[in-house]
Amino acid sequence: MENNFLQHLYLWLSLLILPITAFSQSTDFTIQDVKFESQGITLAGSIIKPKNPFAAVVIVHGSDPVKREMEFAKRLAKEGIAVLTYDKRGVGASGGVYVGPSVGTNNIDTTNLNLLSSDANAAVNTFRTYLKDKKIAIGLVGYSQAGWIIPIAASKNPQIEFMVLFSCPTITTLEQLRFQFYTNGNNKFWENHTDADAREHTKNDPDKYQFAATDPKKSLNTLSIPGLWLFGEKDIQIPVKMCIEQLNTYKAQGKPFEYTLFSTLGHNTSSSEITVPFDISIQWIKQKTLNNKKSKVSK
Repeated sequence: MENNFLQHLYLWLSLLILPITAFSQSTDFTIQDVKFESQGITLAGSIIKPKNPFAAVVIVHGSDPVKREMEFAKRLAKEGIAVLTYDKRGVGASGGVYVGPSVGTNNIDTTNLNLLSSDANAAVNTFRTYLKDKKIAIGLVGYSQAGWIIPIAASKNPQIEFMVLFSCPTITTLEQLRFQFYTNGNNKFWENHTDADAREHTKNDPDKYQFAATDPKKSLNTLSIPGLWLFGEKDIQIPVKMCIEQLNTYKAQGKPFEYTLFSTLGHNTSSSEITVPFDISIQWIKQKTLNNKKSKVSK
C-alpha cells in the first residue's frame, strides 16, 4: 500500500513539473506549442489542429506588437482548419526586436516587411513538418499590414497555395500613410468626405516621412494562387476603393483574386462580434482547397 501511495505521489509530482503549455487537448482540437528559427532568431507559437483538417493556415500579424492569435486560431480550428499562430518577432516568447511606431521606428519600411515575410515563410515550412497529410493545402491569413507581408512571402514560397486578407492594402506603404494621416483617426471621416477627395490626397499629399515605398503589386504580379480580400467600406486606415480598383485590374487580367465589401464595417473585419466576413472566408477556403485537392487527385 505504501508502494502504491509512493507511485501515485511520484506521478503527481512528475505532472507538476511538466511544461503545462506544451500540449493540451479539447474535444474539438489539439494545441501544441512549437518553436522555429527565422533569420537567426527563435520564434514561439502554437499549432491548433482539429482531428481531420481540410486545410491549414499560418496567421500573419498586423502592425501591432501582438502575441499569437489564439482566439482567432480556435475559431478557424473549430471549422476544420489547422492553424499555426506565433508571437510576433520581439513579442511574447519570440526572440528578435519588434519594430513599430510605439517604439519610435518605421515598421513598414522594405527591410522590416521582408523580415516579417521571412518569419511567415519559416512558420509555413515548420508547419508542413507537423501535418500528417502532406498534400493538405497551406495558406496565409492576415490582417492590415499583412497585406504587404503576405504577397512577399507567397511570391517566395511555393508551399503557400492560397491567401485570405482582412482589411489589407493593395497600394504602396506611402500611399497608405498619406490616407491614414488625412483621416487622422476620425471615425466620422466618411460623413464629410468623398472617395474622390480621399483619392486626391492619397495620390498627391506630401509625405511626412521619407523612405522607399513597398508596392505589393510587385509581388502580386507574380502570383497565380487564389486570394480573397475582405474590406469594410468605412475603413479609415486604408483607402478601400483604391484597393478594390487594383484588384479589379487583376481580375480583368484573369488572376484568381476576389474581394467582398461590407458597407457598414470599418477596418476591423475579423472580430468575434462580426461573424459574416469570417464565415465567408471559411466557405471560400473550403471551395478553393477542396477543388484544388480534386485537381491533385485527378492528376
